[in-house]
Amino acid sequence: MRHLKRTAKLGRTFEHRNAMLANMVCSLIKHKRITTTLAKAKAARSVAEKIVTLGKQGTLHARRLATARLHTHGPTVALSKAERQKWRLQEDVVRILFEDIAPAFKGRSGGYTRIIKLEQRPGDAANKAILEWVDEVVTATPAPVETVADGDKKKSESK
Repeated sequence: MRHLKRTAKLGRTFEHRNAMLANMVCSLIKHKRITTTLAKAKAARSVAEKIVTLGKQGTLHARRLATARLHTHGPTVALSKAERQKWRLQEDVVRILFEDIAPAFKGRSGGYTRIIKLEQRPGDAANKAILEWVDEVVTATPAPVETVADGDKKKSESK
């Protein structure tokens, strides 16, 4: 019997489905809007809403749970300090979730995403949809990093 088993199978195995939904939620966090099929959008919406609820908690435990659910890791190659900072601001989905998206939804108790239905896809007539955040999420703009050359540092110290 299938009592209380609401998971949309989406024609995939457990591992493939979870990886796909995690990737979709990561794309939603990074790009603020994704276009996909209606069935996938409905499945990804529940994952995204649960992740935002974790983000609103703001604890270390919630951050670790979100990282595990989204299958995110740091950059795979060694980066310089400036490249690491750029990666953190633009690509680190856990940071974007906890520092940009979750504070925007602090006063809301649910319903963080919306699904907008689109026309059918011409190839297979699948219903398409846009999954996006309900409120406009303002991303934090990084403060410009000032680098001081060695010669300039000596001049500024002598003044």
